[in-house]
Amino acid sequence: MNNSREPQDVLSQVPGWEAAAVSQLDGGLTNHTWLIADGERKAVLKIDESIRDEPFNTRPAEARIQARAAERGLAPRVLYYDEQALMTEFVEGVVWEPGCLDRDDNIELVAGTLRRLHAMPLTGRSFDSIVAARRYVAKIDNHDRALVTHCTRVIKSMRQPHNLCCCHNDLVAENIVTAPEMIFLDWEYACDNDPFFDLATIVEHHELGEDKAFRLLDAYFDGDGRRWRRKLLEQQELYLALYWLWLASRPESARDELEAAAARIRG
Repeated sequence: MNNSREPQDVLSQVPGWEAAAVSQLDGGLTNHTWLIADGERKAVLKIDESIRDEPFNTRPAEARIQARAAERGLAPRVLYYDEQALMTEFVEGVVWEPGCLDRDDNIELVAGTLRRLHAMPLTGRSFDSIVAARRYVAKIDNHDRALVTHCTRVIKSMRQPHNLCCCHNDLVAENIVTAPEMIFLDWEYACDNDPFFDLATIVEHHELGEDKAFRLLDAYFDGDGRRWRRKLLEQQELYLALYWLWLASRPESARDELEAAAARIRG
């Protein structure tokens, strides 16, 4: 089902926001995003072209998880949602960039905030990396088939975690904001997963290196991080395989970014 709604169609369903000003922002492949302003109040509205399926949450599922996180000060408040739209509070703050992770105090802040996230109730949906991989592979055209096979094999070889918890599953720097407390944006992948996947995303996506990886583990495990390094490495391998498949599935991915990820996989 294709979406043909305009922002005003959604805003008419949100009491008090019917006459708000609308300006379009850069959006994703399958949604359009707008900044909504009404006096001093601001919000972000996303409207999808079609109803979402795995590896994404449905918008109602995403809204429920984000609302729980917002109650704990971990996410912007949810203002409205339906099957193809999500409207959340716009939070003024500092959007992180990879360089923010160079600071030890920020590493410790991320670790502490992640522990709060991982203590949230389970969502009832587990992350299925094999399904995600299949979706990505189906969209890959004219790329390194040997690398596709290798990444798929890595993903299939990973054991299902026994210690599931609520995870964000997309903790890249751009989804982290300090306002002044740390919050996380874009909960579209959030569901139950191995907590080390969130840690691995931070380490592997930003290529933090051994010193920062150990600092993150120590901060997360109250100084007992070293014995968990092998577990983190396993999840880093999983993340990198998924990341390369995701990059390869996107026509707009930069060639140098794709080749850099491939070089890391090949070692």
